[in-house]
Amino acid sequence: MELKKGDKIPEILGKNQDGKLIKSSDYAGKKLVLYFYPKDNTSGCTAEACSFRDNYSALRKQGYEIVGVSVDDEQSHRKFIEKQGLPFDLIADTDKSLVQQFGVWGEKSMYGRKYQGTFRTTFIVDEQGVIQDIFLPKEIKTSIHAEQIKSL
Repeated sequence: MELKKGDKIPEILGKNQDGKLIKSSDYAGKKLVLYFYPKDNTSGCTAEACSFRDNYSALRKQGYEIVGVSVDDEQSHRKFIEKQGLPFDLIADTDKSLVQQFGVWGEKSMYGRKYQGTFRTTFIVDEQGVIQDIFLPKEIKTSIHAEQIKSL
């Protein structure tokens, strides 16, 4: 199953860095930037997270909340948040249920080696929990991704 524009996101999103269950209804009445990224503390993922961190208050003024998702565990997320000073939740999708629901998990290739991983993808969700826009991997510029969203 792959979610697309016009689809409602699932109610249960997963557990954050502190083990707290995050639900889509937690963001009712707010726009949500739900961004999927491959791995904590890698160069592209750090650039993307820091772009959101540095533009956090501006995005919130536009009515957005930000939530990141990767298959890293809660401890990895806590370290990443602490190291980078991230002011938003990261969901630990260790069972890969959310990446599969959103259709962002699949075969990748690096240096000729094939492996399973997360495709960097961002879903823009409206106040009712419906997907309004999707940034696909080739469209995302990690170091200025927050600016890409602010200009929507």
